[in-house]
Amino acid sequence: MRSPASISPGMTRKPAYWPWLVWAALLVGLDQFTKQWILSFFEYGDWTPVTSFFNIVRAHNTGAAFSFLADHGGWQRWLFVGIGAVATVLIIWQLRKHPQQKFFCFSIASILGGALGNVIDRLQHGYVVDFLDFHWRGAHYPAFNVADIAICVGAASLILDEILRARRAKRAAT
Repeated sequence: MRSPASISPGMTRKPAYWPWLVWAALLVGLDQFTKQWILSFFEYGDWTPVTSFFNIVRAHNTGAAFSFLADHGGWQRWLFVGIGAVATVLIIWQLRKHPQQKFFCFSIASILGGALGNVIDRLQHGYVVDFLDFHWRGAHYPAFNVADIAICVGAASLILDEILRARRAKRAAT
């Protein structure tokens, strides 16, 4: 690794990717803190109304998004842990490869933080702890957590980043 003094004029320094790993770690920390709080103060199935459309609950999800594969005997736990491990490797590779693309890195680091938060739950408990429950006129949206928010924000940001990238490329071509 070169020290800043050894970089000669005309050479540019590639941005570091570690700040994105710090962002992902902060998301994991916030996710795990909130889940531990729920586990400490709520029994499974307990809920507390906050507003007319929002409750804090303690729910366990052995499946994926919207409880996909939740009732399949336990093998899905290891499938989702494996997917999380592969995603972690691929995301870190992309962060190292493209650290100068800030919005892209924000997006995938957010996905990384959320994925790792849920993988930790699967390894520690065998299920993901969910606690945010929105409802309207008796219909409840599936409960979710901070990790799920990070994944959704990251995925939406990734889509937006690609749209913006395609527009820039189109403008550059004309």
